[in-house]
Amino acid sequence: MKKNANFPTFPTLFEDLFGRELIHWNNGNFSSTSTTVPSVNIRETADSFEVEMAAPGIDKKDFNISLEGNTLTIASQRQEQDGQNGNGYSRREFSYQSFQRSFVLPKDVVDDENIEARYENGLLRLTIPKKEDARKKGPRHIQIG
Repeated sequence: MKKNANFPTFPTLFEDLFGRELIHWNNGNFSSTSTTVPSVNIRETADSFEVEMAAPGIDKKDFNISLEGNTLTIASQRQEQDGQNGNGYSRREFSYQSFQRSFVLPKDVVDDENIEARYENGLLRLTIPKKEDARKKGPRHIQIG
């Protein structure tokens, strides 16, 4: 079959429409309502856990961060309505966004009195210090007697 540069052939059109993976089923960044959930990076250091969550466009007042036992939960809920039109509005747009992510931290490790959270430029950062007895210590040299 000769290909015409101006018109795609059937196999190319078919591949374009059906050959792509439109939904990546293994992606964990979708909630049960198929809305996106902010991605996180979690890093453990000798002294703390560091959590970074990419959440641009959310005001820091809209976050709710809690620690219950050893479960850290980060949630946000925001509702906006454009109230410029009256009750007989012909068009009115509103937005509702919410998400919740929970993470289980090692039991009896977190110093929950000294957790710090910062939000700037769309990035939420949490520093969750470890209790003194849970901090990793360097190797200890043992004398042979």
